[in-house]
Amino acid sequence: MENIKKNYELILTKINDIHKSSSFSKQKLPKLVAVSKKQEDYRVDKILACGQKIFGENRVQEAISRWKKRLETNIDLELRLIGPLQTNKVKQSLNFFNVIETIDREKIAIEISKKFHNKVKTKSFYIQVNTGNEPQKSGIDPLQADTFISYCIKDLNLPITGLMCIPPIHEEPSMHFLLLQKIAFRNNLSELSMGMSSDYEDAIKFGATSIRIGSLLFGKRKG
Repeated sequence: MENIKKNYELILTKINDIHKSSSFSKQKLPKLVAVSKKQEDYRVDKILACGQKIFGENRVQEAISRWKKRLETNIDLELRLIGPLQTNKVKQSLNFFNVIETIDREKIAIEISKKFHNKVKTKSFYIQVNTGNEPQKSGIDPLQADTFISYCIKDLNLPITGLMCIPPIHEEPSMHFLLLQKIAFRNNLSELSMGMSSDYEDAIKFGATSIRIGSLLFGKRKG
């Protein structure tokens, strides 16, 4: 039987310790985003009981069915979309998620800008950068990132506050975190969503402001 409370406390301690000894210790402590996608409800309720407030979901419909009722009694939750967004789900997403981390192409950026206004729930967007240029992965080519960031902010008037990446599974993640950090720095973006269960410690050392943890927190998903 998984011990979610113990996992949670251990991860928070590690985040604090690694951050304190990193080059970014003067910056704010990285946020833990609990990746609740495909997790069983009892596990989600356990982590809620521990005091976790930020959750990441991959699919819009799954997130709505999981969180709609829970939001009635947990008004201070922050929900993030960390999976690909389809154009036909943009309006729904803007009214449900606090943060959308996966602007990954011009088409979706334009669709968001058409539906975005100051009354939607989403107040912050990250651009997903495909740091490894993997054809099977979503995200902007790193060489086009500066131009795309500028386009989203200046032409589409979107509140882009950060970047997100998922390094290639068989490569050293640190060089991808460093690349994302450099792109963010030169574009004056303060948020870096990077690092998952297998590499979050490296991500913190390279300036992650939020890390996305699933299996290390909840245990293995069923199915």
